[in-house]
Amino acid sequence: MTTHIFERKVYYSDTDAYGVVWHGSYLRWLEAGRVEWCELFGYTLPELTARDILLPVTNMNVKFKMSAKLNDVVVIETKISKFNGLAVTFSQKITSKETGKTFIEATFDVVAISNTTGKLYRRMPDMLADIFKKELEGCLQPA
Repeated sequence: MTTHIFERKVYYSDTDAYGVVWHGSYLRWLEAGRVEWCELFGYTLPELTARDILLPVTNMNVKFKMSAKLNDVVVIETKISKFNGLAVTFSQKITSKETGKTFIEATFDVVAISNTTGKLYRRMPDMLADIFKKELEGCLQPA
C-alpha cells in the first residue's frame, strides 16, 4: 500500500492565541497530503478539472490527540483505506517527527462530481477507480 509522507515545520502563522497549532492548519496539511497522494499516480487537480472531475470531501472524521506547537516538525501520512466504487476513504495521521507521538488521526471520504454540472458521478470515473482498486489490492506502483 502506498503511503504519501511529507514533513512540515510549524510556523507562527500555523498557531492560535494559545500557542498551539490552530485546527485549520491541520486541515490544510491533510488536504495537501490527499492532493499529493493523487499526484503520486499522475493526477494533478488541474488535470482532473480539465477532465470534468472535482473531488470534494463528503465526510471527515478528525480526532485530535494532542497539540503540536511552534517549531515542531510534523509528519503527515496519507493512504487510502476503503473504496466502494462511489467514494474513496483516505486515512491520515499527523505525528511528531521528534517523538513519534500522534497529534491527529483522520479519515476523509471523497467522491467525484462533474466540474461542469456539479452533479455527483454515479461511480468514480474509471481512471481513478482503477487506481483505487489496484492500490487496495496491493498491486499498484506510483507513476
